[in-house]
Amino acid sequence: MHGKKLSSRAALWTLAVVAGIAALYFARLFIVPVLVSVLASYTLAPVVRLMEKARLPRPLAALVVLVVLTAGAAWGVLSLRDDAQRMLDSLPEKARQVRQSLAASARVGPNPLQQLRKAANELQRAAAEAAGSGAPSPGNDAQPFADWRDYALKQSGNLLVAVAAEGPVVVILTFFLLASGDHFRRKLMSVAGPSLSRRKITLGILNEIDAQVQRYMLALVASNLAAGLGIWAVFSLFGLQNAGLWGTAAGILHFIPYLGPGMVTLAATGAAFLQLGSLGQAAGVGASSLVVFVVTGMLLMPWLQSRLSRINATVLFVALLFFGWLWGVWGLLLGAPLAAVAKVICDRVEPLRHVGELMGD
Repeated sequence: MHGKKLSSRAALWTLAVVAGIAALYFARLFIVPVLVSVLASYTLAPVVRLMEKARLPRPLAALVVLVVLTAGAAWGVLSLRDDAQRMLDSLPEKARQVRQSLAASARVGPNPLQQLRKAANELQRAAAEAAGSGAPSPGNDAQPFADWRDYALKQSGNLLVAVAAEGPVVVILTFFLLASGDHFRRKLMSVAGPSLSRRKITLGILNEIDAQVQRYMLALVASNLAAGLGIWAVFSLFGLQNAGLWGTAAGILHFIPYLGPGMVTLAATGAAFLQLGSLGQAAGVGASSLVVFVVTGMLLMPWLQSRLSRINATVLFVALLFFGWLWGVWGLLLGAPLAAVAKVICDRVEPLRHVGELMGD
């Protein structure tokens, strides 16, 4: 009888977990902007409090902070637009030079790129024969490269559309959260009940969450700044044009763990090959980019997060994998702070303390 109760309880917990994950996935268009806004409000709250101490009304202080940030982002985009446009305008000429160089080398003998392309075509032909569809036609030799290009363009477009669509919502919701101040904190304290012990636990959880989120953002900004400066320095040493633009892009995209650095590495390798015309130098640029991103993103960032939030680095990596699978790019950004919040709650709630110990160092 006791075994049946345990099995039914385990089945109920399993169904609850599966239902919760499904709800998080299907409600991601609502949940993700809310979580990003909460993360931004926790990050900007100390600045708003400083302005409030200077006798500035809190709603006005929140508005000033968001306007300054938005204007700064717009200024940064406009200031880098000319460099980006010049780089894009030079791509056709660089591509023409590379094509002429490859055509000249083809008359001498096969080059590494041609060998790689031939190997890719052979793999595609083997896969087609194994599937029973026959060998691909010669006119489809460039199909793998076209597929990858179309996929990259599609994903980049989807990301830009998502940011453009959710950006205003995030800004408006962040303003309301900053302007409300301690309103929701007081509400949660009243919901906790009249017991003094429960109110102390709730207050401790809220204060610790506030500190953990701010520490996480401090570590994130530090690692992104290190990545941007590192890319700028390395690309300058290689003589790559627009090294400052590449450093800025690396610092911004480094907010997206793993995926952002991968995009910068691939794009920089291609640009280096177009500009320098040497496969070896392009490979050197790509390898140097990987070294910078590994040091800043996979060593410095997890180390800072684990030290500041006292969470095991393995738990952080698993959280990134889970939320990245659940919410895509936004999940990679939100995974670490959500794991830190979960540990704070587990440490303060008695029945969950063993889970908090499991997540800790």
